[in-house]
Amino acid sequence: MTDLVKRLTPEELWTLFRQVVPSTQVVRPQGGGRRRAGDRECLAAIIFVATSGCTWRQLPPVFGPAWPTVYRRFAQWSRARVWARLHRIILDELGAEGELDWSRCAIDSVSVRATKRGPLTGPNPTGRGKNGSKIHLITDRNGLPLSLGISGANMHDSQALKPLVRGIPPIRSRCGPRRRRPARLHAGKGYDYDHLRKWLRQHGIRHRIARKGIESSARLGRHRWVVERTVSWLAGCRRLHRRYERTAEHFLAFVGLTAALIGYRRLAR
Repeated sequence: MTDLVKRLTPEELWTLFRQVVPSTQVVRPQGGGRRRAGDRECLAAIIFVATSGCTWRQLPPVFGPAWPTVYRRFAQWSRARVWARLHRIILDELGAEGELDWSRCAIDSVSVRATKRGPLTGPNPTGRGKNGSKIHLITDRNGLPLSLGISGANMHDSQALKPLVRGIPPIRSRCGPRRRRPARLHAGKGYDYDHLRKWLRQHGIRHRIARKGIESSARLGRHRWVVERTVSWLAGCRRLHRRYERTAEHFLAFVGLTAALIGYRRLAR
């Protein structure tokens, strides 16, 4: 195992990943054949593609498996929702250690250009109608992603609030039952709708949503800057600078993997 593989997949991350990756045993009745490529080497190669932004064909041979093998393993794990499960188990570890702050959560979105057409893409109203996708997210007070989703760039931000809040999984706490509802949710003017305020109140969530033509978004900047910082953390994954994947499942997989890595960095700190 190379030093690069160990650096990209530390022992703690590899231990967490082994809890969610589906076990695969290849038994050939006739015997023989090549040994199956290791999951840890494939995971390190996938993380390298996500962080460096290189194409699958540009994957260096230092990892061991060839790029078609790594891509097939990525597609298989994406279908099995491994990245979402990894993100959730890391959130559980963070919650158990008291690293999640539910007092003031924030919601936002970011648009990225889509180089290919496919599901969940659309014309970007703020990007001269160029094809793109949106990444929607809710973070805790520290900027750790709790819930994520993708849509076409032409989808209004307000339509993502309910699915994102429902998508927050029940997360372990240092003491007491699991939690999945923020105490307060901060949002910009794109979420300024009375039916959303009513829905949040019905679910026991206090809201702080800027009002169009009344309040300046700068007043909420004291609390919403954390989600904007998380957007910059997502941009640290160069594979998310643009959407290169025609398959929406694969693009969402890279978003989930990046969120898991953000949470792991806080866990390992």
